[in-house]
Amino acid sequence: MTTPPLSSDELQRYARHIVLPEVGGAGQQRLKAARVLILGAGGLGSPIALYLAAAGVGTIGLVDDDTVSLSNLQRQIIHATGDIGRSKLDSAAKTIAALNPHVRVERHPLRLNEQNGAAIFQDYDLAIDGSDNFEARYAMADLAEAAQIPLVTAAVQRFSGSLTVLAPFRQDGESRLMPRYRDLFPEAPPEGVVPSCAEAGILGVTTGVLGTLAATEAIKVICGIGEPLIGRLLMVDLISMRFETIRYRRPKSG
Repeated sequence: MTTPPLSSDELQRYARHIVLPEVGGAGQQRLKAARVLILGAGGLGSPIALYLAAAGVGTIGLVDDDTVSLSNLQRQIIHATGDIGRSKLDSAAKTIAALNPHVRVERHPLRLNEQNGAAIFQDYDLAIDGSDNFEARYAMADLAEAAQIPLVTAAVQRFSGSLTVLAPFRQDGESRLMPRYRDLFPEAPPEGVVPSCAEAGILGVTTGVLGTLAATEAIKVICGIGEPLIGRLLMVDLISMRFETIRYRRPKSG
């Protein structure tokens, strides 16, 4: 399928992108043609979805089975007070439509797992993990690898977070496959070791910073620009305002 050319309204809307040599009209057309799947319409998913919609990603798929609660609103900026009790998918779709009517939202009201996710992943070019538990992160990594689509994965806790991009079906300059999620985190920590946001708390803007960075990586991958965080883990500590990056690789036997 071919993507229609940018309309006059889109040319004006995305003008600040198009004047960037790294993006230009071709990059904006790639964004329009892109189909991006986001797991979670919460703290991370909110800024991810908003910035990708503003950037002109043509189709955004949202996976979530939750409803909006009052305690969400401190960080889940895609929802408003009037949305309390409403499906997060319906609330997010409403906000995205108000922001950019050129973006199509596909809703997946379910709790994603490897059984129900395989068919969903086949319909997308890129996935973003904005979940809040290791079970979902491993499932997302396995599903994205099986579908051979890049995965941007972010995690947050209190005042800190991390971000990486996975493309384990691609090779590096040494003809070596790129690393998997399990090369970075071989196994999940025991249950109860990592407290939830409800237990430990979280600074609302932590999800905003990591979500915006995740959206940046997604745009870079779609447009084919810059150096995505493939084989690199970005660690962010907002309480001391430190950003550090470590490299990781797939074992030679992997």
